[in-house]
Amino acid sequence: MMRNQKKHFILIILIFISNIVIAQRPNILWITVEDISPTLSFYGDSTSLTPNLDKLASQSLIYKEAFTTVGVCAPSRSSLITGMYPVSIGTHQMRTGKDVFSWGSRDYSGISNAIDVNGDSIPLHSVVTPVDVKCFTEYMRKDGYFCTNNSKTDYQFAAPVTAWDENGNNSHWRNRPIGKPFFSVFNFNTTHESKMWMHRDKPLTVDPESVKLPPYYPDTKIVRQDVARNYSNIEMVDKEIGKLLFDLESDGLLDNTIIFFFSDHGGPLPRGKREHYVSGLNVPFLVRIPGLTDYKYVYDPISFVDLAPTVLSLVDIEIPDHFQGKAFLGKKKNNTLREFIYGSGDRFDETYDRVRSVISKDFVYVKNYYKNLPAYKDNLYRKNIDMTNEMLEMNKNGLLDKNQSYWYRQKKTKEEFYVRDNDPHSLNNLINDKKYKDQIIKHRKALKDWQKEINDIGGMAEKSLFYKMWPNGVQPKANSPIINGSDKLNIIISSDTEGASIAYIISKKDFQPGLDDGWLVYSKPLTLLPGENLYAMTTRIGYEDSEVIKYEN
Repeated sequence: MMRNQKKHFILIILIFISNIVIAQRPNILWITVEDISPTLSFYGDSTSLTPNLDKLASQSLIYKEAFTTVGVCAPSRSSLITGMYPVSIGTHQMRTGKDVFSWGSRDYSGISNAIDVNGDSIPLHSVVTPVDVKCFTEYMRKDGYFCTNNSKTDYQFAAPVTAWDENGNNSHWRNRPIGKPFFSVFNFNTTHESKMWMHRDKPLTVDPESVKLPPYYPDTKIVRQDVARNYSNIEMVDKEIGKLLFDLESDGLLDNTIIFFFSDHGGPLPRGKREHYVSGLNVPFLVRIPGLTDYKYVYDPISFVDLAPTVLSLVDIEIPDHFQGKAFLGKKKNNTLREFIYGSGDRFDETYDRVRSVISKDFVYVKNYYKNLPAYKDNLYRKNIDMTNEMLEMNKNGLLDKNQSYWYRQKKTKEEFYVRDNDPHSLNNLINDKKYKDQIIKHRKALKDWQKEINDIGGMAEKSLFYKMWPNGVQPKANSPIINGSDKLNIIISSDTEGASIAYIISKKDFQPGLDDGWLVYSKPLTLLPGENLYAMTTRIGYEDSEVIKYEN
């Protein structure tokens, strides 16, 4: 009896200590959804009923000027996880490989090729990023955070085993060790573009006659039906998010968890996703900070490259010098406001272009590198949406008005310039209006300076970039780690692969670890207890992992 009481007392003490530790360091929860523009009540559009998001927004910072870097998922997500612009690290072409979910595939043999703008065949591959670039969660794991991703990655490279403690459909903060704070990502795909046709036969919860149409859509039954489908999907995802928030509160974690809510890019309908205008880059963005009892609108512009440094700032971890974003919250907040947001568009699956955009408070500037390519990208994937095909047919038959047909123009001007206040949908190109000459020059210079600063490699032929990443077309492989175990109380692991990280497992079991078997990130000398073995391997983004080295105690 006394023994059980003692165990119970020790358990209470451990829980008490763990709560103190957790209280000292905030948890962070990312709720990410796919393909939603700011078409939500707290942005002035109450078409969808979203009581759970409304409640979250009522206690959050509501960012009005939040933008992704590219209007499509994989390049966008690469900027989220690295704090870098896709055009700077080679993740800008959609898509280079098939690393969409979980850890991704490290075997690229037999995967079909892509075709670049020159008609060259390019093997699908994992992007090799510059040597400094890592998933920012690696820094959090080294600093004691339990990091989980449920479950999409889609970074243009396979997620390294050093990126997450758990990465898959069962990943959850509930699996963390006692005393560890967490950073958890939950991704909801109910609003993804594909659900426009996959949910085609589901009942609509939004009346098609009640939806508002932007001026670039014709008012037809099919258009209204698809727009209502999109709003109905938003209502569905709100219920799913409500369940997650209920779980967080039920676990007693709401008061010590910073919650982010955002979409990976603009909405799934025509002239949203894949676009470099506000319609493709602007996303809903909330941050709920414990203690905030009311909502507050924030008009300071933020970019997706700012999220990685901001999370590190919130948990007081040093921000790496190579990050291209700025922390907008936390102890290391950068108080210099962004004057410009930068967007890009290159290859989207089988369609090709090269476009750069600069968005400021009042204007949108666009530079087109292929003037003779159509503005509309005839992407096969989007043709699964009924209204896409109807609008194409209407344009072919001359049934669209000036605003509706603008997207389908066959040639583009070298530059475009729009006034956001008078023309929020970027339909009236004023590049030749002398009234805006000074602003055009200012935005043109801003783009040029930014491209130089971040080293925009979008002008490099995709095949040349592939061979730079994969010499002779062969995926590079990390060298095995070097283990110095002369002092078993101070085991040191090193690597001679530039830019690589070291993953390890300490276990008494004799097994060969797989891709997701609990790898830890090496950061300091290790100690082995009697009977324990050390397994280690070297990993780098885009590289094939090294062989696993076993060190026996």
